[in-house]
Amino acid sequence: MSIAVRNVGVPVERVEGREKVTGRAVYAYEHAPEGVAYAAVVTSSVARGSVRGIDAEPARSLPGFLDVLSAENAPNLPGAEGELAVLQSPVVAYRGEIVAVTIAETLETARQAAELVRVDYDSAPHDVVLRPDHPELYRPEKVNPNFPTDTEEGDVDAALGAAAVRVDETYTTPTEHNNAMEPHATIALWEGDGLTLYDSNQGAWNVAQAIAKVFAIDAERVHVIAPHVGGGFGSKGTPRPHVVLAALCARHVGRPVKLAVTRQQMFTLTGYRTPTIQRIRLGAGRDGRLQAIAHDVIEQTSTVQEFAEQTAVVTRMLYASPARRTTHRLVALDVPTPSWMRAPGECPGMFALESAMDELAVACELDPIELRIRNEPEIDPESGNPFSTRNLVECLRQGAERFGWDGRREPGGRRDGRWLVGMGVASSTYPARRVGSTAHGTAEDDGTFTIRITAADIGTGARTVLTQIAADALEVPLDRVRVVIGDSESGQAMLAGGSMGTTSWGTAIVKACERLRAGEPEVHVDTGKDDDPGKEFARHAFGAQFIEARVDPATGEVRIPRALGMFACGRIINPRTARSQFLGGMTMGMSMALFEETVVDPALGAFVNHDLAQYHVPTNADVGEIDVGWVDEEDLRVNPMGSKGIGEIGIVGTAAAVANAIYAATGVRFRDLPITPARILSRQ
Repeated sequence: MSIAVRNVGVPVERVEGREKVTGRAVYAYEHAPEGVAYAAVVTSSVARGSVRGIDAEPARSLPGFLDVLSAENAPNLPGAEGELAVLQSPVVAYRGEIVAVTIAETLETARQAAELVRVDYDSAPHDVVLRPDHPELYRPEKVNPNFPTDTEEGDVDAALGAAAVRVDETYTTPTEHNNAMEPHATIALWEGDGLTLYDSNQGAWNVAQAIAKVFAIDAERVHVIAPHVGGGFGSKGTPRPHVVLAALCARHVGRPVKLAVTRQQMFTLTGYRTPTIQRIRLGAGRDGRLQAIAHDVIEQTSTVQEFAEQTAVVTRMLYASPARRTTHRLVALDVPTPSWMRAPGECPGMFALESAMDELAVACELDPIELRIRNEPEIDPESGNPFSTRNLVECLRQGAERFGWDGRREPGGRRDGRWLVGMGVASSTYPARRVGSTAHGTAEDDGTFTIRITAADIGTGARTVLTQIAADALEVPLDRVRVVIGDSESGQAMLAGGSMGTTSWGTAIVKACERLRAGEPEVHVDTGKDDDPGKEFARHAFGAQFIEARVDPATGEVRIPRALGMFACGRIINPRTARSQFLGGMTMGMSMALFEETVVDPALGAFVNHDLAQYHVPTNADVGEIDVGWVDEEDLRVNPMGSKGIGEIGIVGTAAAVANAIYAATGVRFRDLPITPARILSRQ
């Protein structure tokens, strides 16, 4: 199954672009059901303990105040688990956890009431700091989503001991937060035992399933609507506690309720990337060929529920080595539960691996690109399967020529005025997976076609590329196709995550459109049980990141005037939206390298810099010229479009490339992120 290409590969403008720039696109909180009330969250001011009592009397005198819900009067939620068990217990598991919610006629009154509600606690000692020698580290049964926790092949210790060249270093990444532009928001409306949710999420069908379970109702009674979403980066991939809370409030007052998480509350209620402590050991011959790799990861979860990020998974497949070991260890702290953040696992893992490979290149006196090429595997080292397509070497070579890699100097060997200048490189990779989805198509009387699928466009351009795919599968012009997304009533479909959205949705759409083209007036398809012709292949996207860094040794200031990302991601369906995806990912990677760090106060057990005034992300002034390119590739073993997901790979490897460029500029290796001016000055 493949499609004739007419619209795919064309830089089509976003089909909903005019709607968005004119303000007619309606986001979750902007829906206006009749009689709506407003809710405001009250969060815990202690990091561990229990709620002794709640005094809402000061709030009850406010005009327009409706009520307050807490563990004292909230109804039992029979199916609620983990973070979704909102107000089900007086126990406080972390600072910032929801302990009550106020409901009022206006947002202002609800918020004022939340300030007036007095909560008394029995507090207990807390533990919020991840450290490598924590006595309660344990081995989880699996890592996200279902990878083995540890892997080992060959005699790693013997190979490391016998290696002519060894690297043994520890790298750390801090807590980081997603910070989507549109805060998490929900409007809940009950009609009998039916629940409608206008919600900002990355998968309406998944939200409906999860919320139905919480309230122990039939999933068909939950209708989730999310036609437009202002970013997510993984934080909206699963429903967060506020969704349950909005539904609780709506049922309690018998009318629709709006609830938006504030920017500050997003830091505790909507997930984050776990901090990591990663020890990498590489053993190689003097020719740079790896003999052993060991990647040992320590990270955190919460006492509420387990989340184990798959940080070392990428080390299992990227480079050839006869001996290899990866491990993950967790400790459950008194913190919110970590979750998905763009390229979970690959992103922090590749910072460590690609930094270590750069150190190995220095130890072997090899060009970093040549070192990577020498360790290119012929087959997937983990599974033994051939790669469906693997063009990492081509990305490295084409990128080197395009970036002017030949102009590279020895570390610390180039100066331009007050600036030390260096270039760095790192590989990038991300799995190319897909899952079954349903899609529905109708041949309309006016000659157009309507395609319905529970996809989500979180700013990626998904609605546009799905229209292109449908038009080509139908062999009609774009303007004869309308794709309707973001409605759980369209049935099961992959969420927008894991770089699996377009490949999963597109496959179902192609199948539906082929039947429409054959003359059926209305079709319903499900690709869940279809044969996968590429299942015997290792399927991944690849890329190479190039960075030029300038470092002021007097101030520690770092500038990135040039960056290049060269990618091999199958057929590019829309060069315009793809370029935006790559640019966004690379910018986020630079941000990871230089800016982002959520600071934890051990005494308070709190995230200190919980707003965009103190949690730094780059602005236009921080980002220089970013060039993006891709090699010609088509991979029909992944999907009938020949494409691979591109949502995550832009960020993977970028932080390592920045760190490697800073080493090239200064001759000093930085193994802890972010690389701030203070960190640079401390090493002089």
